[in-house]
Amino acid sequence: MHVNGNIQFSIIEQSADKVVGEMPVQAGILNPFGTAHAGATLWFADVCATVLAFGGAKMEPGVAGFPLAISLDAKLLGNQKDGVFRATSVYVKKGKRLSVVRTTVTGNDGRLIADVTTSHVPA
Repeated sequence: MHVNGNIQFSIIEQSADKVVGEMPVQAGILNPFGTAHAGATLWFADVCATVLAFGGAKMEPGVAGFPLAISLDAKLLGNQKDGVFRATSVYVKKGKRLSVVRTTVTGNDGRLIADVTTSHVPA
């Protein structure tokens, strides 16, 4: 069996205290049952949390201080076959050595898809 995946997303809002991203639910992220794969949902939430934890710095290979995720706790609460997921990341704790971020992923009509908490340390 050969499977190809394709995850696309956009950061549509970014401030010092919040990041919002959108990811279309499309063929490249669907599982064999036709709904979004849990891994794609978690990847999307983690990337939005990482963008928040990194602040306004430009992300590029080898940059110092990249916010390395050291833990991830996820509750997968729903799913959908099409439309758009929206991730909203906000700080639970913003620190110099440890930051904790809560990301909620919602789907069509604001329905909760995932509630994800990540902890980050500067690499």
